[in-house]
Amino acid sequence: MTLADLCGTSTSYIGQIEIGNRFPSLELIEKIASALHIRPHLLFFNEADEDTLEQSLQIRTEIMTEAAKEELIKRLSDAIRRVVKRVN
Repeated sequence: MTLADLCGTSTSYIGQIEIGNRFPSLELIEKIASALHIRPHLLFFNEADEDTLEQSLQIRTEIMTEAAKEELIKRLSDAIRRVVKRVN
């Protein structure tokens, strides 16, 4: 919910991205990265770089509660894995 609020979009749209049913526009990718205080390209690491991505997300999500951070990191990591698999 926090990510959706920070990005100016709905929680259902973020959920659709998380499960791989929707792919965000470049504008929304930038908003997501900005909300997480990371560079947009970090959202597209491949599985070999997964630890680096998770570390970066953990460090940069200090504005959220611990439980929300853990859930967001898990969901984003899962969504990114699905996108990478589709692209490859």
